[in-house]
Amino acid sequence: MASKLAAECIFCRIIKGEIPSVKLLETTHSYAFLDIGPLSEGHALVIPKYHAEKMHELPDEFLADSMPIAKKIAKALKMDNYNVLQNNGKIAHQEVPHVHFHVIPKPNEAGGLSMSWPAKSADVEKLKELAGSLKFDN
Repeated sequence: MASKLAAECIFCRIIKGEIPSVKLLETTHSYAFLDIGPLSEGHALVIPKYHAEKMHELPDEFLADSMPIAKKIAKALKMDNYNVLQNNGKIAHQEVPHVHFHVIPKPNEAGGLSMSWPAKSADVEKLKELAGSLKFDN
């Protein structure tokens, strides 16, 4: 599938070279660059060359290209600890309405991404019921 870009999208404009970036890697389906508002040194973004706001809207070939690039960035940074983050929707903390993956080095406890994980207890029977109700596309 060919790339699809939106004229008004900041990430699409970066891909087209209309807005400067510090490029790390580029493939037919993806573009990776250093974040200009990094959480830590080496914080990078991997963006598909297809304008989709949410991951489930992105064609599989663009999605499949993103993780190997994130892996290459993580290996090149030579960091033992890092986060790969992807948000979908405003209340899920997505700031730019174009699918993107953050590769965020975690150099120490204070640096990089900070987060909390308010885990709750789950009822196994309710989990089984939910799993049984889900329908997956082929």
